[in-house]
Amino acid sequence: MTDDDERTEREAQRRRLRGFGYHLFGYFVVMIVLVPVNMLTNPQRPWFVLPMVGWGAVLGLHAAFAMNLFRGLFRHGKN
Repeated sequence: MTDDDERTEREAQRRRLRGFGYHLFGYFVVMIVLVPVNMLTNPQRPWFVLPMVGWGAVLGLHAAFAMNLFRGLFRHGKN
């Protein structure tokens, strides 16, 4: 692997981690709003759990992608 290839891979990794950080931040901001809204409006029905779990699952997949855990599945044309 050449220096340019290594630099390109490091930059791609940085972009993936930055995107994950934005996703994680957005998740927490929305959950910080949804939970109190649910508890103030309808505390007997915790509907906030559905978006928390659903979005959390997608967030977990995004974390795995950002950490290159799917490296063997998606080669993007590289050998």
